[in-house]
Amino acid sequence: MQTTRPLGFWLKLVDSLIDKHFAATLEEHGVTRRQWQVLNMLAQRPATEREFIDALAPYFASADEPPSVTEHLSELVESGWIAHEGEYYSITDRGQNSLQTLSALVEEIRERCGSDLSAEQYDTTVSSLEQMARNLGWEPDTSEESTS
Repeated sequence: MQTTRPLGFWLKLVDSLIDKHFAATLEEHGVTRRQWQVLNMLAQRPATEREFIDALAPYFASADEPPSVTEHLSELVESGWIAHEGEYYSITDRGQNSLQTLSALVEEIRERCGSDLSAEQYDTTVSSLEQMARNLGWEPDTSEESTS
């Protein structure tokens, strides 16, 4: 008799598989998932290092990532994908062009993840997970953008 695996098993498995696909896809372009998230945030507006730290803090549990936002920002500045003036970082034209390419690749991963689900099933899954997070005390930060 096959037993049903608990929610935590599926959450951790899906999360690790998403990380694996992101890493493999983005690594080919010389960027990490966190750096893609930084670029994505900067496409909305310039931001300070503190804003990045606050928005990306939940994601720094991954062992294959540099341990701090500062390292990610430094690498992106060195690559010419972002600029740093005063306390603000902004995306450069080169970074914007790279982000467009990377965003198309990320969209392919997202489509693959939900490919055998109806739009309603996908929306229900996301809504259910959000409600579970709220039930456990999570409160959304209204300044938070989608950074996955």
